Amino acid sequence: MPFVLDCSVAMAWVFPDEATEATARLRDSLIDDRAFVPSLWPVEIGSVLLAATKRGRIRADEWPAVCASLEALPIDIDPVSASRVWGPALDLASEHGLSIYDAMYLELALRMRLPLATLDQALAAAAQAAGMDAPGRA
Repeated sequence: MPFVLDCSVAMAWVFPDEATEATARLRDSLIDDRAFVPSLWPVEIGSVLLAATKRGRIRADEWPAVCASLEALPIDIDPVSASRVWGPALDLASEHGLSIYDAMYLELALRMRLPLATLDQALAAAAQAAGMDAPGRA
């Protein structure tokens, strides 16, 4: 089944110490399925890679391989999500106490009627509060 992919799950594919059986199953599910991400996803991935480099978790010369691995996966970047920031996403952020970044993932999942794969407990709780079934995916 297709799903909306949060940055936290994608980073669990990059950093072995963050991986779980559930995140591995999600990655493996992309053999037959697709994941969808809001337009901010590449920016968020870049931000995490930069922060991880500053902390010594990854070297800058590893960025191209990480990015190529992610680009090789069937992940579709939603072209509409940026236009939803000042409307539905901002409303969801306010209603559920989320950052606008996290609200963009929730807005996309709600709009597409897809499960949201996240390791972020607050985002998962907001998804449930917004009426989404617990995805049980990550």
